[in-house]
Amino acid sequence: MMVHPVHAKKTARCRIIISNCTNFPPPSDMSLAALPDPALIAHAAELIDGADAIIVAAGAGMGVDSGLPDFRGNEGFWKAYPALAKARLEFTRIANPSAFEQNPALAWGFYGHRLKLYRDIRPHAGFDILKEWGESKPNGWAVFTSNVDGQFQRAGFTDGPVHECHGSIHHLQCLESCCDDIWPADDFRPDIDEVNCLLLNEPPTCPHCGGLARPNILMFGDWGWLDHREAKQNHALARWLQNCRRPVVIEIGAGTAIASVRAFSHQVTSRENGRGNAQGNGLGNGRLIRINPRESQVPGTRDVGLATGALTGLRLIQRCLQPD
Repeated sequence: MMVHPVHAKKTARCRIIISNCTNFPPPSDMSLAALPDPALIAHAAELIDGADAIIVAAGAGMGVDSGLPDFRGNEGFWKAYPALAKARLEFTRIANPSAFEQNPALAWGFYGHRLKLYRDIRPHAGFDILKEWGESKPNGWAVFTSNVDGQFQRAGFTDGPVHECHGSIHHLQCLESCCDDIWPADDFRPDIDEVNCLLLNEPPTCPHCGGLARPNILMFGDWGWLDHREAKQNHALARWLQNCRRPVVIEIGAGTAIASVRAFSHQVTSRENGRGNAQGNGLGNGRLIRINPRESQVPGTRDVGLATGALTGLRLIQRCLQPD
């Protein structure tokens, strides 16, 4: 098979970049030899170069390079929250509306700690790379994320569609659903006993009924989540996609256990992997770049899977996109 000379040149350049990648060492569980094939990095760079829009599809792995836990299984969750490990309280039980009903101090100890953590954490440099790529495209960028941490907004993704499909910890609603209001959590400053995972100060309350407030997050066993904020974001993203013809989905840190992000990526890039659809919008016309250290397989031969972490993968692609 003949290799296009431009692709061959880019691949050779990527090999040099990887051999000198001291500025962005691989993740702790990955050797330099295990970094992605330079041909794959070159292919990813070409897809981004030819795109008319960038869609970032992010799961929990996106925040790992910022220092956020990704809660991989109970053991990973309990490592981050030893008090809940001692009580053998699984993630699905604390991330549940019933936890607020049964033990508000514990439930808000967990979510209050997360809220404080997300407010304090600075997004890693990969967010800036993605934003720069998006701003260089005719149709700009969009974000679809299952993360509730608000890190994209903190990183400056404020003038385009951001769809938080599971809600946001930075917004609240009434636990008893006395109304349909969703309001910012800005005034709530949690004081947490981190040893015991307990809220020490007063929890937030509903401004209408005075009852307990909860995060506006889709939890397990959750029939009371108010989704109209998410629905509005979904509508804005769908409207934006109508103008896209050659979008590239850069999916980062999205696993298969809860496959919300992967389902979205495949919706944009399906329809026989690039043959498009009758409407001519971005659905089905896209390409997929999947960055995931454990589950990087992609559905189509024209897509790219990079088995590495978010920041390492993005920096490698960025270097290949830079002019000689």
